Amino acid sequence: MTDVPDFGTALTLTYVWIKAAHIIFVIFWIAGLFMLPRFYVYHQEATPGSVEEQRWIEREKKLRTIIINPAMALVWILGLALAYITGAWQEGWFHAKFAMVVLLSGYHGYMVGYGRKLAKGERPASGKALRVMNEVPGIATAIIVILVIVRPF
Repeated sequence: MTDVPDFGTALTLTYVWIKAAHIIFVIFWIAGLFMLPRFYVYHQEATPGSVEEQRWIEREKKLRTIIINPAMALVWILGLALAYITGAWQEGWFHAKFAMVVLLSGYHGYMVGYGRKLAKGERPASGKALRVMNEVPGIATAIIVILVIVRPF
């Protein structure tokens, strides 16, 4: 008897580990996307050129480079691997989920760009608009979870 699993078992074990990692990095990504607009609100309320503003610039950069950007990359890599393993490309719910993840990635890119503008001293959106933007990740996450769990189509 051998301790090496057959291909079917190995694929199953690989699948569950990839799925677990995917969910973990989704949590990191979405948590960061919840935090980032809130950071921007506080940043915008800081006096331009102040030490406090500089601290917000540093915090935002760390959040983006240490947590959000790597988490998003891993979500994409692991998610595409899961889609390949499960053959999800043929499922209607997956197409809708994929579209939502593309939109959420676009939101991510917009928020990263907004942070760069803030770091240069620009403040193109109001604090109220940023507070509204803070709701986007939550709404997107709820829709994605429903699509994955309920699979309405």
